[in-house]
Amino acid sequence: MLAALVAVVPVPLLADVLEVQDVADGVWALVGPMEQRDPENLGNNATFGVVETDAGVVLIDPGGSWKGAAMIDAVIDTITDKPVEYVIDTGGQDHRWLGNGYWQAQGATVIASEAAVADHRDRGSMQMTALSNFLGDKLEGTEPSYADVTFETDYKLELGGLTFEIMHRGQAHTPGDSFVWVPARDVMFTGDIVYVERILGVGGQSNVRSWIGAFEAMAAFDPAHVVPGHGHATDLARARADTHDYLVNLRTRIGALIDAGGDILEAPGIDQSNWAYLKQFDSLAGRNAQTTYQQMEWE
Repeated sequence: MLAALVAVVPVPLLADVLEVQDVADGVWALVGPMEQRDPENLGNNATFGVVETDAGVVLIDPGGSWKGAAMIDAVIDTITDKPVEYVIDTGGQDHRWLGNGYWQAQGATVIASEAAVADHRDRGSMQMTALSNFLGDKLEGTEPSYADVTFETDYKLELGGLTFEIMHRGQAHTPGDSFVWVPARDVMFTGDIVYVERILGVGGQSNVRSWIGAFEAMAAFDPAHVVPGHGHATDLARARADTHDYLVNLRTRIGALIDAGGDILEAPGIDQSNWAYLKQFDSLAGRNAQTTYQQMEWE
């Protein structure tokens, strides 16, 4: 059955959904589209990480559905013949965990923070309902499946001569966001702690203040390569400009608005123009400002 699911995604079409980007020796980013989930991308509208070791592959984030995971599997097969041994869920968005069941069915072990798993349990039903609207019958086979190994703040995975340091440093885009440091390759996988090329989304599950802290904890490792949750692998300077500086501007501008007695209806009017180059700016900037106002109003 697994082989059949993979077979329905011809290799030429995979390149239209997931771009393979070389990052470092044995490390790749699979860069998905920056638009909404749909039947073509199968919920894989995000960036995923692949690390090849002597003992198998570690996959950073499993895909947004069973068939989305099968799509990722087919792409990995074009890179390496080694099997996926571990999957790391970096957060609570659907593409960070709803593909878990596919990989577990093949014997892979899934790792996630305790806070991420709690978020999966809290929001899984809502995410499945939303995905059914976006994907239709392409959601077939997808069921919530939770991590095999959980940790509170830190977990170290050793595989095939490489060390993966997985760290949860507080709520960011979602309550359980983690970053994954691979020191031997000088690569940092950030999940949704970092967005580049498209504007990040501040939702009810996010916390702007602790998101800034999580970014700074990640940045303290000074990685040469940053694989973000959305967008192409990049350097720390670009990650800082597109994510950290945007979040700081939100809190600075909204703080000034609150101090001046402004209300939430005025929040979308704050100056965010320095980030107008980011994709989806027009659709998300105003909402981000209002959600940040709600968070800061009672601080």
